[in-house]
Amino acid sequence: MMMATTDVDVSKTPRVTGKWTSLIDEIVADTWFNPELGKVVSVDYERVVFERSLDGLEAELVQSLDLGTTFAVVCDAATYAALGERVAKNIRSLGPVEPVVLDHPHADLATVEVLKDKIAPYEGVVAVGSGTINDLCKYATKEQGRGYCVFGTAASMNGYTSSTASMNFASGLKVSLPAQAPKGFFVDLEVSAAAPPYLAAAGFADCMARSVAQVDWWMSHQLLGTAYWSSPYLIQEEDERILNARAALLPEGDLEAIASLYRVLTLCGLGISFTGVSNHGSMGEHQISHYIDCFAGDLHPGTLHGQQVGVASLTMARLQNAFLSSETPPQVSPTVIDEADMVRRMGPDIAKQCAEEWRKKAFTSETAAAFNRKMEDLWPTLRSELQGFTIPVDDMQAMLVAAGAPTTADDLGLDRAFYREAVRHNHEMRNRFSFVDIAAGSGMLEAFAEKET
Repeated sequence: MMMATTDVDVSKTPRVTGKWTSLIDEIVADTWFNPELGKVVSVDYERVVFERSLDGLEAELVQSLDLGTTFAVVCDAATYAALGERVAKNIRSLGPVEPVVLDHPHADLATVEVLKDKIAPYEGVVAVGSGTINDLCKYATKEQGRGYCVFGTAASMNGYTSSTASMNFASGLKVSLPAQAPKGFFVDLEVSAAAPPYLAAAGFADCMARSVAQVDWWMSHQLLGTAYWSSPYLIQEEDERILNARAALLPEGDLEAIASLYRVLTLCGLGISFTGVSNHGSMGEHQISHYIDCFAGDLHPGTLHGQQVGVASLTMARLQNAFLSSETPPQVSPTVIDEADMVRRMGPDIAKQCAEEWRKKAFTSETAAAFNRKMEDLWPTLRSELQGFTIPVDDMQAMLVAAGAPTTADDLGLDRAFYREAVRHNHEMRNRFSFVDIAAGSGMLEAFAEKET
């Protein structure tokens, strides 16, 4: 049972002298024995390398992946300046190289099509960047049936090694789509340590979702029979403890803290290889962030995914605690889907898609009654199990503050009324059952949301 709190004394934690990828190397080499499955697991990666500096090693790293002899180095303006220009220069010994510098790219299908045209003349694709750049490259290369590698520029999110991509449809709906993991993931720690501190803070906030996501996922598993795996948590448990103890070092660009953050982000992404789903790190808290990205419009403050997830994780922790602090099991009523209101808030196209997803988990009179009976039977044991996964809200908030991450909608610069709307309605977006669904079904969500700031 995972108890990832701040119970590690960072002053007594040994400092790594160069091998930041232990355990990761075993997983990538297909030699790690998965105790949950009772066998060695295989993952679709060839190399993961973290070094203090990769300057001068880029050509060897790219060549080892057999991506071809002509290369497109995909960046945006900021990541080209931070690392892309150097990567392009240092791999020219392998063959012709063309920097593809995208202008303020968005992770949407229209940009994927533009990128596919730009990289089509080249055999190898080398992404240099973080969230958007990586998602675009992993999706575009998957569509084209070829591999790619990525040089990270900031520890800002956990998607570097995941096999899914967060993409926006033309309608504005944001979803996770099947894509592919990079053949190689390479981190120059000095480059990432020099990145603006808010980027690492966003990555840390993304990690903070673990506890609330695990509570939601185990609850869904126990009450609805949703598939659940513990191995994604097993591989990152010890590293999460160490990272949490180093949160205050992240704004300083401390190399050990940045390496710890990259380890947790990487291991979280690798966990998808064992399960094929992202539930272990993406449940109710991510739905709140997705709602913000999809529907805030002009109210969106331009904040990063991880920053929003950190704030939403605190909201989810408070919501979950409202139930877990009571010995009385919650009870739900049949679901009422107000499609007219969904159309008003989402527009007709997205409302239709979301209503279809919502119906998959909606309660009828019969299923609500069955759920309530099961809840009554399981609650004493389930409540204790779920409490074992939690991090106290005050501890979560303190760590986020120490890392330099926002902790409220006000900190994000997001309109309070809209954030409360996101808390009330995020569960309508996808078929993942969280404590938000229970709060809505029990009639307490509206009052809870009105207290969130």
